[in-house]
Amino acid sequence: MKRRDALRGALAAGTAGPGLAAALSATRHDVDAALAAHRSSTDLGFWDSTAERYGHGYHGQSPAEVLAGLLDDFAELGVRLSEPQTVKARTALCHVTGRMAGMVAIVLHDLGHHREAHRWFGTASRAAEQSGDALLHAWVLAREAMVPLNYGAPQAAAELAGRARHLAGRRPSAAAALAAAVSSRALAAAGHREEARQAVADVEHMAERLAPEQRADTWFGYPAQKHHVHLSQALTLLGETDRAYETQRRALELSRTPSLMTRALIALDTATCKAQDGDREAAAHLATRTYTDLPTVYRTGLTRTRALALHRKLPTDTPGRTTLGETLETVA
Repeated sequence: MKRRDALRGALAAGTAGPGLAAALSATRHDVDAALAAHRSSTDLGFWDSTAERYGHGYHGQSPAEVLAGLLDDFAELGVRLSEPQTVKARTALCHVTGRMAGMVAIVLHDLGHHREAHRWFGTASRAAEQSGDALLHAWVLAREAMVPLNYGAPQAAAELAGRARHLAGRRPSAAAALAAAVSSRALAAAGHREEARQAVADVEHMAERLAPEQRADTWFGYPAQKHHVHLSQALTLLGETDRAYETQRRALELSRTPSLMTRALIALDTATCKAQDGDREAAAHLATRTYTDLPTVYRTGLTRTRALALHRKLPTDTPGRTTLGETLETVA
């Protein structure tokens, strides 16, 4: 109970600062220690359903709210993991731990805590490896690759995504499709244009052949909307603006209520395409409006990184560029 109270207190104080960092680190280290032991069983059905529930994403909740719930349950999961278990039960619990730790890492990444996200992906990777599920391990690595991809290290992202693709194999699966999609974005960002185009072709081929359960609209599935969101950035980075505009339109059409994060990222891709097509003033105004319209909790992490990247690419004499820069400073 004291650990839960500490976590909730740190989160109530905000998503940045030493209190949250200490609480995150202590919770993760407890689970890492439990993963190093070989003990046994608990209510696996409950934990499996808990991971499935969180896997549906934000659903109108802010990232901070989702993180609070995940950490609350994860603290208890760490206790369960250290209890005596059969080998079979421990394997199943490691599988749940990999999923839960991976989701904590995703939310931390979205909030801009990329170093802490890397640490939690490390925990998720160890748990996935101990579970023996290569596809879960591939999913963790593909998700982890998004951290360096979105925070300025595309070559490192390409290497992580390449490892994920190797683990997932060539058989169509949600993990394999995600790994190929992230690879296409990383390769494009790193300037490996032909390899990026091949990765785009690979993921398009694979997406058409996924089984229905692999297309589930969760963090673990690869639904059509997610496919188009990934393609949007890959094609934007490649400068193929006509195809990028079309995939952005499809991404919005495929969801009646796209999340605030998804809508903002697509709009920022559209702004970048406009800049590449020569309409730099419209690009600056669209990016400014998109970022300003976001609630405060969404003006951090990925959306800020994407908007800053566009700001840096715009020539200094672009009308509206100064306003975009001021907006990024004042609403951060």
